[in-house]
Amino acid sequence: MQKVTIVGASGYTGRELTNLVDRHPQMQLHGLMTARKHVVPDAPALPVDPQIQPLDLGVVGQCDGVFLCTPHGASAELVVECLEVGCKVVDLSADFRLHDPGVYASVYGLQHQAPDLLSESVYGLTEHKRQAVAAARLIANPGCYPTSILLPLLPLSENDLLDQTTTILADSKSGVSGAGKSPKDRTVYGAVAENFLAYAVGSHRHTPEIHQELGTNNLVFVPHLLPMFRGMLSTIYVKPSGGQDADSLRARLREHYANEPFIQVFDRGQPETDRVAGSNQCHIAVAQAGDTVVLTSAIDNLGKGAAGQAMQNMNLLLGLEETQGLL
Repeated sequence: MQKVTIVGASGYTGRELTNLVDRHPQMQLHGLMTARKHVVPDAPALPVDPQIQPLDLGVVGQCDGVFLCTPHGASAELVVECLEVGCKVVDLSADFRLHDPGVYASVYGLQHQAPDLLSESVYGLTEHKRQAVAAARLIANPGCYPTSILLPLLPLSENDLLDQTTTILADSKSGVSGAGKSPKDRTVYGAVAENFLAYAVGSHRHTPEIHQELGTNNLVFVPHLLPMFRGMLSTIYVKPSGGQDADSLRARLREHYANEPFIQVFDRGQPETDRVAGSNQCHIAVAQAGDTVVLTSAIDNLGKGAAGQAMQNMNLLLGLEETQGLL
């Protein structure tokens, strides 16, 4: 049995991971902790252990792996401490996703606390970084929006199937759990119910992450807030390169993901958020619309967009079967 600790266990992603570890056949939950050095008095009961402990690096040091479900800016220092006590780390914050500390500072308004580790961290889009993940000790778990956008785009971009002179448009919608558990004026029930809106247009923090991994700034990303708790749907508009169309792009995606247990490329029909809810699946469709090809992808933002992908990465880090605890 591999021992793991979840730090930041009281948030939405921490709860998801607690459930995943609980049903994992080769993983034992060794600690549920906050990132603070004191107990949070109103921490909610969790399915496995209702007692969330304060951060204890001595306990963490007894583990094989640690999940950090902590806010950006708080994870970097914790990553250093966890690596020093010999733990492998999957960090679900944004602290190690961006390679350039200057870009990180401009996006998040903070100086990076462990810039020397940026070159070592592996961006954990598992289907595209499998070998690097398995050999690493620090994984930067991707953001939910980038996951839903990069999975359909990367196999096409890497094979020169997209016109480089045409801007890619990524129109994405997320449930409110993507904003985290802390109450905010924009995500309380009265603001979300019977409402729908775009937000952070041209300024969302995930945009540099998408540009970095796609290898181009020629993409416009617009996020939207859906009046539901979980789920994410991205609609991506691309112009194929000469001689390509929806059929050839779909064929490339099907070939690329043919042996991937968590990616389904549809022959017909469109992805729906309720079909992937509570899972680590990504459903992808491809359709022709005049000269434009429309890619659609659906994930659970708390699953493949966070906890599920983190578990997929931790399985590889610890030498376990990649799908364990996820099927």
